[in-house]
Amino acid sequence: MFRSKLVLGMSVTGTLVGGAVMLKDYMQGGRFKRGDVRADGKVVIVTGANTGIGKETAMFLARRGAHVYMACRDMTRCETARQEVVLETKNANVYCRQCDLSSLQSVRKFAEQFKQEQNRLDILINNAGVMRCPRSLTKEGIELQLGVNHMGHFLLTNLLLDMLKLSAPSRIVVVSSLAHTRGKINVQDLNSEKSYDPATAYEQSKLANILFTRELAKRLQGTGVTVNAVHPGVVDTELMRHMGLFNSWFSSILIKPFAWPFLKTPIFGAQTSVYAALDPDLEKVSGQYFSDCAPKDVADQAKDDKLAQWLWAVSEKWTGTLTGTAAVS
Repeated sequence: MFRSKLVLGMSVTGTLVGGAVMLKDYMQGGRFKRGDVRADGKVVIVTGANTGIGKETAMFLARRGAHVYMACRDMTRCETARQEVVLETKNANVYCRQCDLSSLQSVRKFAEQFKQEQNRLDILINNAGVMRCPRSLTKEGIELQLGVNHMGHFLLTNLLLDMLKLSAPSRIVVVSSLAHTRGKINVQDLNSEKSYDPATAYEQSKLANILFTRELAKRLQGTGVTVNAVHPGVVDTELMRHMGLFNSWFSSILIKPFAWPFLKTPIFGAQTSVYAALDPDLEKVSGQYFSDCAPKDVADQAKDDKLAQWLWAVSEKWTGTLTGTAAVS
């Protein structure tokens, strides 16, 4: 009797584990299947490349022969990741450069140094981000999620546009999120000074990514430079570190095991970024939004052209893109 129950229990457990593994594989989503596509000699920048999706994106592009610049805030962690990428891909053309997106001065310094080292830029991947963190400010006084996820990348992209145009056909990839569908641009309190909610601020920043992408695509028409936004999926990375639901002792024991089948691993979270960066069919596609390596529609608020123009003007002012100075007002 005991042996029968043991066998039954093992059978049920095996079935549940097998089912969870199959579900996990299914939830990894679309994959970039163009194994024939190379990136030999292409110069690429990936922000936030020392961990998670950014690291896997850098790994993939290095494996395809690209010269990869890992633009990161923490140089110690970046160098550790760089060594791993070089070892795995056998590509020595992988470089660490400091770029703290919460400091516009750091962004400017990175762009200046990059231009001194390179005379071309084929792909810019705006990947770095922060998510649902306690309210804090960038060096210039911008709410951190808006500052890092949008403003820092807005400045970086504009500083490098001349190189992207000279290297055309070239591409910009903006890592956004499905969270943009819940986002609203608070034109009365963009900097979250009157009230702050971590989720609301994150959703606003991800909507800003889409509005920026669509507006930039219009401004780049005829230049040979394309820009598209992507949703990587719900990925198990350090980005979730401020979400207690996933990081408390309680959740690690009782919640995360059940959520595990539904979370993408970073390597699959990077697939749509790579797809947008390399797929030959997208060479002339711009201003679009992709998820699971396929086009997806954006939320209605992301189609508001007047709002996109307003956000662009504010972003220029706050980052000092036009005047060379930055101020939040």
